[in-house]
Amino acid sequence: MKIRSILLPLGALLLSGAVQAAPAASKAATRNCHLPGTEDTLRCLAVSVPLDYARPDGPGTKIHVTVAPAFREAARSDPLFVLAGGPGQAGSEVLPLLSAAFKRVRATRDIVFIDQRGTGLSGKLDCESRPEHETMSDAELEAEVRACIAKSRAPFGAYTTAAAARDLEGVRKALGYGKVNVWGGSYGTRLGQAYARAFPDSVRTLVLDGVAAPDQVIPAGGRDGNAALEKLFAQCAANAACNKAYPNLRTEFDALVKRTEPGIKLSIADPRTAAPVTFTMTGQRFLGTVHNILYSPADARRLPFLLHSAYNGRWEPFIARHNIAGDFASDGSSAMLLHLAVVCAEDVPRMTPELVKEDNALLTRPLAERIPSLCKDMKVPAVPYATPAKIAAPALLLSGALDPVTPPRRAERAAEFMSNARHLVVENAGHGVSQLGCAPRLLREFLDKPTANLNAKCLAEIPAPTFQLGSAGPQP
Repeated sequence: MKIRSILLPLGALLLSGAVQAAPAASKAATRNCHLPGTEDTLRCLAVSVPLDYARPDGPGTKIHVTVAPAFREAARSDPLFVLAGGPGQAGSEVLPLLSAAFKRVRATRDIVFIDQRGTGLSGKLDCESRPEHETMSDAELEAEVRACIAKSRAPFGAYTTAAAARDLEGVRKALGYGKVNVWGGSYGTRLGQAYARAFPDSVRTLVLDGVAAPDQVIPAGGRDGNAALEKLFAQCAANAACNKAYPNLRTEFDALVKRTEPGIKLSIADPRTAAPVTFTMTGQRFLGTVHNILYSPADARRLPFLLHSAYNGRWEPFIARHNIAGDFASDGSSAMLLHLAVVCAEDVPRMTPELVKEDNALLTRPLAERIPSLCKDMKVPAVPYATPAKIAAPALLLSGALDPVTPPRRAERAAEFMSNARHLVVENAGHGVSQLGCAPRLLREFLDKPTANLNAKCLAEIPAPTFQLGSAGPQP
């Protein structure tokens, strides 16, 4: 388990006052590159930007950009900028979206993946992960994070959403584009909205998938997480096969919550190596893993099996799933220190006692209690919240009805600050819609004609995944 897993799940995830866009500059030279996630030959470059925009002549940093050129030579002049989630995920880490969500868009438009400052290949702010972290206690893991924060020399206050939005404008000008289209996923929707407000003359359209509302506080998502869990329990009860296999699912979950609260020491075969290992399943790890599983409906349909197995003393399947979120063999992990830099500056200052009391929900309570303490070590200045300005650019908002972090109500709130927004809800989707069913085609249609009617009835044809009823996997 990576030390970042004490923050699981990272969540899905504001500025007002417009800054006028400068004219596009001549196009910067790019180089051929090959990156994990796609077999295509892409184009890469590093764009130099100020580390602190208040000191443009001071130290700088470089923003990594990956361009997937349009397939057609007569490409449209307005590309699609891709902003990943987190905060902490990089554009270069979501390249598989090229062959999924953006396969139709790329026919006529460049797809531009941007590594936000402090992520991926843009000076990733992260902590070292070692295999021994998997067996450490919560207290030991927290000590590791604090030591990592103390060791870093990064000026964390420079890594705000507002600064990242200005970086996007630097990328646009460096590549010589005029107006651009922006796709954001999860936290990327916050950054996308910030960019559209800061540089309204640079944004042609917005596509926001898993929409974070401007006033949303990332660590305070208990209400949304619990709602998704309740829907899963109800769906299992309504499904004859699932209800037969797990007739006491809610009771078993409640029992596991009580068992793990003080921590359970387990002696098991490591799901990865089969070697004997001692593992402590704490309430924080248990609830964080459950919340993380709910992001994907296909994953969530395995949760009844995982809970039932753990209830009966067979913890290996649950721990194997827990390890996926913090696999030390993965290079595509979210940048922990960047995540903290953003959340500590923009979200934690808005965690009022009233909000904490209102959102005192089971799944995210450990996260909400732990992050403010870590923020004291980060020592970043608070970013004042201001009422968002209206976004004029046409916006397509996508929500999954089963999303545990950015459900439809968050998109509806965001739409209140937009002049031309349409909101599509997919009943059988969770956190992420763009790659499902007919959504890739709808993205292309919207980008081609953003003010035309969009027939989205096909989204209702996306089926619900089947439940896993045993060790062999989901039923056919």
